[in-house]
Amino acid sequence: MERVIPGLIMAAAWLLLLLFGPFLLFWSVIVIGSGVGLYEYFRMTDRKLSGFPFWTLILIASFPVLASYFKTTEAVMAGLIAGLLGLVFLVLRLYSRIDDVFRFLSIGGLGILYVGLCTAHLVLLHALPDGAYWVIVLTAMTAGSDTGAYYAGRAFGRKKLCPAISPGKTVAGGVGGIIAGILTAEVVSLILPTTPSVIEIGLIAVVLVIIGIAGDLIESVIKRSMDVKDSGTLLGGHGGLLDRVDSLLLTAPVFYYLHYFRVLA
Repeated sequence: MERVIPGLIMAAAWLLLLLFGPFLLFWSVIVIGSGVGLYEYFRMTDRKLSGFPFWTLILIASFPVLASYFKTTEAVMAGLIAGLLGLVFLVLRLYSRIDDVFRFLSIGGLGILYVGLCTAHLVLLHALPDGAYWVIVLTAMTAGSDTGAYYAGRAFGRKKLCPAISPGKTVAGGVGGIIAGILTAEVVSLILPTTPSVIEIGLIAVVLVIIGIAGDLIESVIKRSMDVKDSGTLLGGHGGLLDRVDSLLLTAPVFYYLHYFRVLA
């Protein structure tokens, strides 16, 4: 129950925000969430960071998601460039105080791309026609995949998927996650006023669920490299915020560009 009740509360709040919240509120929630995610990311990847460098990194890594307020890809890309320039000038200012400059640049650059830029695409997706419904489909698909993977892994899991990265994940869990993600996407898209065909949603769900699994694994790589179990403790038994949204960080941009390039109507 420690995980179930908070999970239900978060799901209900997210659904209410998407169905009834105005764009400005949604954008504000994503900006705050991105800030929390960046806090967890930088705290996890460099425990020596503090003070001015730490908070400045969070700020400049937030530039893409802050720029998503203008609802265009061009604005988000401008935010990305601004963030990278901010990182460059921060390094130039702090050069003599940084022990490993290349590591600092690498951690900062990945934070801008992985958290700031990817999170901004949730806002871009929401800004599309029927965008709130598409975000619901995406998050329901991700939640369904996680649930299916968990129970399929417990019931049938024998062969490990990536034992060196995440010993708990199994091939059966991955297959169960794909099937559950497809079914969830199909059901939700039928309930909501979206137009793609059953086949189209099914094919896209396969791609997105696989990318979501990769997103989950890459966060595990970061945590394993930093020798931490969870990205944070904000959500109690659910770990940190990054632990909950690691799949969405990669699937949101892909889903958005499927719309942007009119692969998905």
